[in-house]
Amino acid sequence: MDTPCDREFWGRHPGLVWSNRDADDGVRIRAALSRPRFEQLCDIAGHFGLERVESEWRYLAGDDADEIRRAAPVAERILRNLATGQARAAA
Repeated sequence: MDTPCDREFWGRHPGLVWSNRDADDGVRIRAALSRPRFEQLCDIAGHFGLERVESEWRYLAGDDADEIRRAAPVAERILRNLATGQARAAA
């Protein structure tokens, strides 16, 4: 799942993984999902594809960490809304 970092894209979203400047795209996507914000996740899904973001969420959702449990309701609502918007756009 891990891919080299798209530094140009991530320059628009500084601070996701401030402690690891060499983090790959997967780590950065998972960081955004663990602190979900609609506009940020919308931009990430637009760049990497909603399937990729959902795949990273499935990876995280298997973790029983408090941070992930707290983020789950918001992240899942955002992902549902993005999927609904994508389906409507395709129709």
